[in-house]
This record gives sequence, structure tokens and C-alpha cells, in this order.
Amino acid sequence: MSMPNFPIDRVRKRFPALKRTHNGKQVVYFDGPGGTQFLDSSIEAVCGYMTRGGANLHGNFPTSYETEALMTKAREDIKVLFNAPNHDVAFGPNATSMMFHTSRALAREWKEGDEIILTELEHHSNVDSWRTAAEDKGVTIKYVPFNTETLTLDLDVLPELISPKTKLIAVGSASNCIGTITDVKFVSEQAKKVGALLAVDAVHGIPHMYVDVQDLGIDMLFSSAYKFFAAHVGMAIICKDLFERLEVYKVAPAPDDIPDRLEIGTQNHEGIPSISEAIKFIASFGEGPTLQEQIISGYEAIEDYENSLADYIRDEMQEMDGVTLYQASDDVPKTPTIAFRVEGITPRDFCIRMCEEHGVFIAEGHFYALTLAEKLGLANSGSFIRAGLAPYNTLEEADRFLDGIRAIMT
Repeated sequence: MSMPNFPIDRVRKRFPALKRTHNGKQVVYFDGPGGTQFLDSSIEAVCGYMTRGGANLHGNFPTSYETEALMTKAREDIKVLFNAPNHDVAFGPNATSMMFHTSRALAREWKEGDEIILTELEHHSNVDSWRTAAEDKGVTIKYVPFNTETLTLDLDVLPELISPKTKLIAVGSASNCIGTITDVKFVSEQAKKVGALLAVDAVHGIPHMYVDVQDLGIDMLFSSAYKFFAAHVGMAIICKDLFERLEVYKVAPAPDDIPDRLEIGTQNHEGIPSISEAIKFIASFGEGPTLQEQIISGYEAIEDYENSLADYIRDEMQEMDGVTLYQASDDVPKTPTIAFRVEGITPRDFCIRMCEEHGVFIAEGHFYALTLAEKLGLANSGSFIRAGLAPYNTLEEADRFLDGIRAIMT
């Protein structure tokens, strides 16, 4: 198979974990959707911060000044990553926590009779955070249905669901389970017709594709840095006008300016600098005089490489008797995330054998996309097996994975 021109050898040198072996075999990390491996410079950023001396904010001494400077740089880099100059960035433990905290603040504006729209495709962090807040306020909840035939959202019904009472629509940029990429721009256009806010879960999308907050008309975006080569840090990127009016639940003495008001307690100061390194890594594949141009073209290179590898794997798997792929049709854009089942073996047992016999790390379960698994009738039988790619994966690893499937099925 011919692969796109991509500096895979240089990339692999940047990820120390790729040297790991298991049962005498070099490990193949096909578990990227659950969290990528850590970039060398991200690791160095964490260690460097801790080695030089850390400090909390607002101190009148060098380590405190340095902490604030590193956080400011990370915020600015994140705004470039998402093309979000009119937004501000708050940090937290993970995207799920940030969604729950933001939803509680936003729901203070809602009243009984208002409406919100969620979907059946989402990771439940982007469902239950908003759902439970709405239930607390007596707000009506509607759902964009998941089409079990096309494995996409049935967005044609969205205009019928929206009304002047709609306050929020929450969608994901891409499914962390089956990889389907959602037409966020269409959703945004519909939301803006009634003045509804748009919240987007970009946790799964951002490792693989450019998410432009301005172009897509996103009011709130949530992501986690450990999904794209950095430390465990959650991010909420919120339109400044909206951020200013959020009545956040917080301790009384804490700062009330933005973004501090959403950052409850002391943050992961050592992890935050690693985000800038991960963004720099994405930009390193691109070209142009500005960081944003480098990021955009860098994503193009990553997408081209990852999708070529994923297409090869999917094509080979489609020829295997006893393998069921859960993927939208070829004309629907997808991340390099492959959900499947194998006849005659449970997802858990399959993953264990792939690990122990072939050194390939893949995952099983519903991956918090519980409604999706229920709609497909898989929730009570182990749900899915999921293999997800990252830019450090190779064609040789893809062949090891495919050979592992064939061996297990024999």
C-alpha cells in the first residue's frame, strides 16, 4: 500500500512510550481515542516546571510569576488552536468536569418552559451535564435522533425540534465511539436562527482535525489535552460575552474575573505548559508565517496520513467474514476510529487476546456513548471493540493489528 508523504520516523522518535514491549513484542498503541501517548516535549514541560520550582498564583516572587506566564501562554496558544480570539479559556481537571460546572452556571438563566436540544450520538458528558441541569430547572429536553442505518445523526429533523424557546444545542464535533463527524456548522446555523447557544464537545475531534470556533459559530467548546499528546488538563473555551454573564458556583473569596471564575481550586500548573508543546507539535507539520496557518496545514497533513491508514484497515476488515464494522458510509467524514465486533468472542476477551498474544492495545465498551450502544442493541453484550489511530501509528502496526484479528478468528 502507498502511504502519503509523512515524517513518521521523526514523529515516532518524539514519543518515548513507543519503545515499550509486552510479552516480548513492541507495543502497538491503538487506544488513541482513550488518550494519546505523551509527546517528549510535553513530558519535558511538566518535568521542567516541577524541577524549576512551582508555585500558586498571585504570589510576589519568581515562581508565581512564571506560573502565571505559562498559563497565559497556554491560553493564547489554545485560542489560536481553535481560532477563538473572542473567547477565553478556563482550565480544569477534564472536559467532563468543565461541562458540568459550566452547565450549572448557565442553567441559572433558564426557567421552566425553556428548551434545550441534545443528541443520541454523544459521549454522555455532553448529554448528562446539560440534561441534569435542565431537569433541575424544569426545562424541556429534546434529542436529535441517531439513525441506526446510516450511523449518523438525523439532522434533517433539527429544524423541527428548534423553537423560540430553545436556549442551547449541544453536539460533538465527532463521535468518540464510531468516528462519525457531525456537521457542526449546520447545527450552528439552525441555533442562531432562534438565538440559541451552541456547545460543542471537541474532545475526540481535536486530535484529528481543525475545529474553527469562529467559522463554526461555537459559543462554548470543551476539550482535554491528554487526547492530543499533552497532560491531563480540561479546557472550556467560552465566548467572552457569555463568559462575563455566567454566574458560576464558586467560593466567595475566589476571583470573579474571567476566566478565573470558572477555575475552581488550584489548577494542574505543571500540566498546563505541556499544552503549548502539543500545539507546537501539530503546527510542526504545517507551513506558513503564522502559528494559525501552520496549525491548519499541519492538521491537513495529519488527516491525510491518519485517514489513509484507517481506510486501509477498514477495507481489509470489510473482507473478513465474521467481522462487523460500525461505520457510516464512505461519503460521511470520519475520524480514524474503528468500532467493530467479532463473531464468536466477546469484546473483552478479544481485546485481552489482542494484547497478550499480539501486543496490540485496543479497548472495549460503550466509551460513555451509552445511548448509541443501546440504539444498536449492543449495550448488554459488551458494546464495541474500538481501535483508534494517532499520527505516531504505522502501516506495519496496522498489518500487525489485521494479522491479529485473523489469528484470533482462526
